[in-house]
Amino acid sequence: MNFAAVIFDLDGTVLDNEDEYGASFKKVLESLGAKDVPGYPHVRGIGVKENWPGLLEKYKIKTPKSPEKLAHLTQEEYLKNIDSVTPKEGLVDFIGSLKKEGIKTALATSNDWRIVEEVFEKLKLDSFFDAVVTAEEVRFKKPDPDLFLAAADKLGVEPKQCLVIEDAVSGIEAAKKAGMKVWGIAGDNRRAEELKGADMVIFGYNELIKNG
Repeated sequence: MNFAAVIFDLDGTVLDNEDEYGASFKKVLESLGAKDVPGYPHVRGIGVKENWPGLLEKYKIKTPKSPEKLAHLTQEEYLKNIDSVTPKEGLVDFIGSLKKEGIKTALATSNDWRIVEEVFEKLKLDSFFDAVVTAEEVRFKKPDPDLFLAAADKLGVEPKQCLVIEDAVSGIEAAKKAGMKVWGIAGDNRRAEELKGADMVIFGYNELIKNG
């Protein structure tokens, strides 16, 4: 692989947790009186708090609760289900192959450190990453490039030497703005179509291991 570093998004990229986050947003929305909420009501990649103004407008909800409070409630619901969260299939082996090649790895997420800490504690993933950047460390989240640029800086690698792996349109846009190559990871053909702005779209880490 012709990169000095690979930077991973967390939710939906490192973790198979789309259903758990979808259920968390759905539960909080329904507690506020929203009707006909789908299983995955939010926008991937932009951050939990950042989703709430748009959701309140979409479902025409009036509430005294701030986006910060609603984000907290959403995260609490997510943490109740964290035992159901697993790494993406093939992730551990793929990162192992990167390490053998001397390629650095980083995690760059719009999520909060407390969530990352819980994930690391449960799944023992902290040793897989040479650097971690969370939402608290940057002024702007994805689709701005700040998270990825901060990760490259922590790794001591130029942005043009980095590959980003993402499952969200906002993350692909952020990686492009950072001057990095980006691969989209899609679970199905519909998602692959959404991620067509990436330099390449894959359907899982196992195909990267097979293809070297």
